[in-house]
Amino acid sequence: MTVAPDTGYTVGDYLLDRLVELGVTDVFGVPGDYQLEFLDHVVAHPRLRWIGGANELNAGYAADAYGRLRGMAALVTTFGVGELSAANAVAGSYAEHVPVVHIVGAPSKDAQGARRIVHHTLGDGDFDHFLRMSREITCAQANLAPATATREIDRVLSEVREQKRPGYLLLATDVARFPVEPPAAPLPRYTGGTSPRALAMFTDAASRLIGDRRLTVLADFLVHRLHCVDQLNALLAADTVPHATLMWGKSLVDERSPNFLGIYAGAASADPVREAIETASVLVTAGVVFTDMVSGFFSQRIDPLRTIDVGADQSTIGGRVYAPLDMSAALDALTAILTSRGVTSDALPVATPPEPSPRPDRNAALTQESLWDGLSDALTPNNVVLADQGTSFYGMAAHRLASGVTFIGQPLWGSIGYTLPAAVGAALAEPDRRIVLLIGDGAAQLTIQELGAFGREGLAPVIVVVNNDGYTVERAIHGPEQHYNDIAAWRWTELPGVLGVADALAVRVTTVGELADAIEAAAQAQDRMVLIEAVVPRMDIPPLLIELAQSASAANAVD
Repeated sequence: MTVAPDTGYTVGDYLLDRLVELGVTDVFGVPGDYQLEFLDHVVAHPRLRWIGGANELNAGYAADAYGRLRGMAALVTTFGVGELSAANAVAGSYAEHVPVVHIVGAPSKDAQGARRIVHHTLGDGDFDHFLRMSREITCAQANLAPATATREIDRVLSEVREQKRPGYLLLATDVARFPVEPPAAPLPRYTGGTSPRALAMFTDAASRLIGDRRLTVLADFLVHRLHCVDQLNALLAADTVPHATLMWGKSLVDERSPNFLGIYAGAASADPVREAIETASVLVTAGVVFTDMVSGFFSQRIDPLRTIDVGADQSTIGGRVYAPLDMSAALDALTAILTSRGVTSDALPVATPPEPSPRPDRNAALTQESLWDGLSDALTPNNVVLADQGTSFYGMAAHRLASGVTFIGQPLWGSIGYTLPAAVGAALAEPDRRIVLLIGDGAAQLTIQELGAFGREGLAPVIVVVNNDGYTVERAIHGPEQHYNDIAAWRWTELPGVLGVADALAVRVTTVGELADAIEAAAQAQDRMVLIEAVVPRMDIPPLLIELAQSASAANAVD
């Protein structure tokens, strides 16, 4: 390898400075001998902290949630065994458009060039196996070399920032220490994403379709990923605009607004929500991606002739595509149409509030309904809620959240256990907010090792473990009595102490009153982890999940 003059500043330092420039202050991962020297630079960096995970999968999940909230995250693993352990998390970030930079410490270039049979390899002298695998779950990759390392780092980081998907950097031990110059200028941004001609044609077509009709909006997660929330809010404020989100985009808008319809899930929607969306005079779908579990298994009934579909870099009206057209420009154009047309839509009729349900007796056994009712009522704008796939996600999805609450789930990738380590990443990304983690007992058993990280990092989440004796979401789909849906019974309230959180408040609740008391205790214990084991019946299933489980069962039965 050619050696450059030693300035004391290395490729590793350059990479770390670029990450800091992109908003990263915490680096997640697990140490391994191929990246230990690089980790010395991480811990020595004045603006970075190393956050070690119990395993690489958990570290990847933590990085994912951090990236959702911060707009960029960094994950460091070792070659082969480490990166493959993290691959599930990285694939989930790819599927759900989360920007995570995966840095893999690799054997030296000399070892690679000599095709040495070294540990953490497949023993065949081929060091590109895992790089080739990474191409399927990352948007950009680079095997860094001394002569082009800084240029390649900039290329991959730019793609991650623009595409909102993971990138992969293979960093050999000797490349990491190779001397380079610091960045001379900020990482350049892409420009010119919108064609003026496409924008003008889109605006004209949208104006003709909208006319003096009421606009209805269905929004989804891509609005958040592409940093267009302000533009969406401006559109919703430009007139009386009824609006809904998919479950994927839950908490994207203020769910306490009088114009918020609720969650749209195709045939699984509440009747008023489904009617408002599917019969809208003009419907704007903003950042919407219909997947099986958020659309009632593709049961949406959206008329394309009355729909303006606003995507990441193109929009469609009546089947005609306008591109290139950034989402932000398209939303701004729609807002301008509403504000300039001289027509104000009537206020929505005030819905007759349902008869209040009688307050459940404090001694009544806890159910899914009373659990989610009690928890949703207790949430405040300061909360970030993470709900694992299963009864936790679908139980809370149907409840309107307080203004300002952030809701995180993983309905497309759907890797159970994701939210427990993800809660660590969320807490570090937004340290001034309190994390509320909702997770089933089966899911928690996959990633419970990361519980200790909350104590080590001084975090104080509220963790609700829904103890319904196994994989209830799977029982709802198939095999309610099959032993493969059973799990071992754990003593949940003892786990915080066992896993290093000695001062945690841990309680087991079985009644409505015990839950209320636990929620009150959690509100008082702001500086302590609170673990609530909530015991509910095995086959007590939220109505929304029943609908989706029946559809899943039918879909899986099709030959």
